[in-house]
Amino acid sequence: MAPMWKPRRKIPLRVEDIMSKPPITVTTNSTVDDAVKLMWEKQIGSVLVIDDEGKLRGIVTQRDVLYAGYRGLCGKGILVTDIMTENPITVKPDDTIEEAVRKMREADVSHLPVVDNEGKPVGVLSMRDIMDASTLLLRVFLGGE
Repeated sequence: MAPMWKPRRKIPLRVEDIMSKPPITVTTNSTVDDAVKLMWEKQIGSVLVIDDEGKLRGIVTQRDVLYAGYRGLCGKGILVTDIMTENPITVKPDDTIEEAVRKMREADVSHLPVVDNEGKPVGVLSMRDIMDASTLLLRVFLGGE
């Protein structure tokens, strides 16, 4: 069965159009407990780990925290560097949403750090951001807004 409608043109959505900003960060000297507390307080699914120069070094996600809890790596002064994903896959602010989604699917991740040309985080793109934008676009296309 053919789709009910065909897109007439591509929508030039870029990562910067829907990313969450500013990025929520911790330093390489932060503990897992620090990261968990920040994620809980901000109601977010990940924090970015930066070095002293502000450059991205890793990401800690809910999945990493679950793993840390399972392995007993919480509450003991364990550093985020012990559980983070090092050198995570990133996107640039001017990358297309289509490219970002492709990267997320290939790597099976739900959060992508958004970095500038110097490797410093400027935001985070999450599946939640993509779903929120998709819902809005569907409402517009279907005449709901």
